[in-house]
Amino acid sequence: MHRQRRNGISAIASLIILLLTTTIILSSCGKDSESATAVGAEASKEPDVIRLPTPTNLTGISIYYVAEELGYVKEAGLKFDYVGAVEAGQLVASVVAGKIDVGGGHINRTIAGISAGAKIKAVVAQTETTEEVPHMSFVTTKDSPIKSAADIVGKKVGIPAFGGCNEYTPYAYLLKNGIQEPKGKFEIVTAPEIKLEQALLQGDVDIIGLHENPSTIIKRGNLRVVLTDYDIWGDEGGATPLYFSTKFIKEKPDVVRRFVEVISKTNDYVDANPDKAIEITAKRGDIEPGKIRANHFAPHGEIKKETVQTWIDLLSHFKEIKPGIKPEDIYTNEFNDTLK
Repeated sequence: MHRQRRNGISAIASLIILLLTTTIILSSCGKDSESATAVGAEASKEPDVIRLPTPTNLTGISIYYVAEELGYVKEAGLKFDYVGAVEAGQLVASVVAGKIDVGGGHINRTIAGISAGAKIKAVVAQTETTEEVPHMSFVTTKDSPIKSAADIVGKKVGIPAFGGCNEYTPYAYLLKNGIQEPKGKFEIVTAPEIKLEQALLQGDVDIIGLHENPSTIIKRGNLRVVLTDYDIWGDEGGATPLYFSTKFIKEKPDVVRRFVEVISKTNDYVDANPDKAIEITAKRGDIEPGKIRANHFAPHGEIKKETVQTWIDLLSHFKEIKPGIKPEDIYTNEFNDTLK
């Protein structure tokens, strides 16, 4: 009888162990299944598309092409959709109209657009000025008599277009050197940038503005750099931030945040690996690496208040924008988590 009782207890214990084991196995399988389902859902999620102007006139590194090549765009759950070339003067309007999602260019264009009523805001920096890599260089022939601001008065100045950095950099240079009301003190001639050097050498103009590095210009042997934007403002004059419409920012703040992270990381990579960045840009743009300048990009993509204020002050001086514009109207670093 005792033996039967022991056998019964043993059987019950075995049954309990079996039930517990089965429960654990089934529970584990369920968790594995849920985990697999979550991973599968994440993997199958479509990336958020950001529409961009196709990079053209690639004389400098394309931050977009480098970001894609490094895998940063995909890692952020984004996809860049290039919609075609957009003229620099149409970028603000195209962003506001929703034809593209991101615009960029020299900070003066962002300021002027916002002053005119465009609902946009800069969120991450691209290039910035250093002494070796300024935004613009103004150049003349090696034997030209132009050596100072006073020598530019009465001369023909060739620039790619009216307005912005092209026109206002020489104005600021004259102002800094004591020449008041510089508008009208020299004649402006506009031509595509690739044709300006030829115009200078032919004597059609006396000095030209190029978005090139002084070291590259000097190597040509027959040209001389008279001034750069660094000579006027130090590192505060040459920012080219990227902006979204305020509508896009309000509706898709997470997409903006991930985009800013991509650009911030890419900026730092390019500054550490300029030759590789040039190689990537050349391959994607199908151009010779030697034609691409090694731009300097803002560390961590930070937009500097001082740069924005510099151009607000200059454009205000010439009454090109409405009064009362403040830096916080133009940009924000709030989506840049690398700065926190």
